[in-house]
Amino acid sequence: MATKFFIPSVNILGQGSVDEAINDIKAFGFTKALIVTDKPLVSIGLVARVQDKLNTQGIEVVIFDGVQPNPTTGNVAAGLELLTSNQCDFIISLGGGSPHDCAKGIALVATNGGQIKDYEGVDVSTKPQMPLVAINTTAGTASEMTRFCIITDEARHIKMAIVDKNTTPILSVNDPELMLEKPASLTAATGMDALTHAIEAYVSIAANPITDACAVKAIELIKANLVNAVKKGDDINARENMAYAQFLAGMAFNNASLGYVHAMAHQLGGFYDLPHGVCNALLLPHVQTYNAQVVPERLNDVAKAMGVDVSSMSVEQGAQAAIEAIKTLSAAVNIPANLTELGVKAEDIPTLADNALKDACGFTNPKQATHDEICQIFTNAL
Repeated sequence: MATKFFIPSVNILGQGSVDEAINDIKAFGFTKALIVTDKPLVSIGLVARVQDKLNTQGIEVVIFDGVQPNPTTGNVAAGLELLTSNQCDFIISLGGGSPHDCAKGIALVATNGGQIKDYEGVDVSTKPQMPLVAINTTAGTASEMTRFCIITDEARHIKMAIVDKNTTPILSVNDPELMLEKPASLTAATGMDALTHAIEAYVSIAANPITDACAVKAIELIKANLVNAVKKGDDINARENMAYAQFLAGMAFNNASLGYVHAMAHQLGGFYDLPHGVCNALLLPHVQTYNAQVVPERLNDVAKAMGVDVSSMSVEQGAQAAIEAIKTLSAAVNIPANLTELGVKAEDIPTLADNALKDACGFTNPKQATHDEICQIFTNAL
C-alpha cells in the first residue's frame, strides 16, 4: 500500500538555528513579515530579538501578539485583518503550538478566502497557504513542521482539527537557545505532548517503518532528557535533545496520525480551556490501557524505548510496564494526578465523548471505541 510522507522542505535544528534561518528568509526574497506570537514572548524580549535580526536584513515586521493559549477563530480573524491591512508578503510564527496553529489558520485563509472554520477536516483547501516560516520556542507540539492546525471554535466550544497538506510551513526552525527561558510547567506539558505524539503514532494503524523509527527514537530521547529539561532549565543539551525528540515525534504523527488521546484532549481544551499537553499526559495511560487489548506487542516496544527490561515479560506484561512508565515520568515532571484537579466534571463526560468520537474520525487509533467506552476512559482519568 502506498504511503505519503509530509514534512517542510527545509528544517533547521540546533544552536544558532535562528541566525541561519534569517539568512534563508532573506534569500526567499520576502520583504514584510507578520510575526504571529503571544504577549508573554513579547514581554520577555524574545520577539524584539527576532525582529532586530530581521530588520538588519532589510525585512519589515508587523507584530500580532493576540494569540491565546488555545487559539480561536477570533484570533485567526484578527491576525488576518492585520496581515491584509499591512500588505505583508509572508508570515512568521514565533512560539509554541498556539502561535504556529494560529499562523497556519491566518496563512490558509489569506489565500483560500472565507473563514478558518470552512477548512475543518482533511485537505479541504484548494490553494497553498501564504508562505509561513515557523520558529519554535517549545519542545512539544511539533506544529512548526506538521500539517495539523487546531483552532477553537468559540461558537461551538470545540477544537477544530484542520489536517491539510497546505498548512505545512516552508521552513521550520528549532533553536534550543530560544527554549532556555521556558518555565518548568510548560516544559513538562509540552514534553509529555511530544511523548503522546510518539506513542500514538507508534500504535497507529497507519504506522510504517519510517514513522516507527522516528517514534521510537523520540520516546528514547524524551525518557532520557525530559526530567533534566524540566528541573534544570538551563541545560542546553537536554533542551536540544528535547527539540530533536519533539521534531522526530512530529515526523511520526504527521504521517501516521494520532488517536483517542488527542481526540479526547481536544475536547477538554475546547470545553474548559485547559493546557493541551497536560490533558494529553493525563489521558495517555488510560487510552493505552484500552489499546493494550489489541496491540500489546507495540506497547511492549514502547516499554523498551522507555528503558524497561522486558526480556522476561510477556508482551501483555510489557504493555502494562509501558503504561506504568508513562505514569512514572508524568509524576516526575509534576503533571497533575487526574482530571478532577483540572476541574473536569463527570456530568460533562457524555458531551465530551460525543465530540471526541466526531474528532476521532480523522485519526487512526488501533481499536475503535464506542461512546460508552470513551465515557469510561474519561471516567477512569477523573
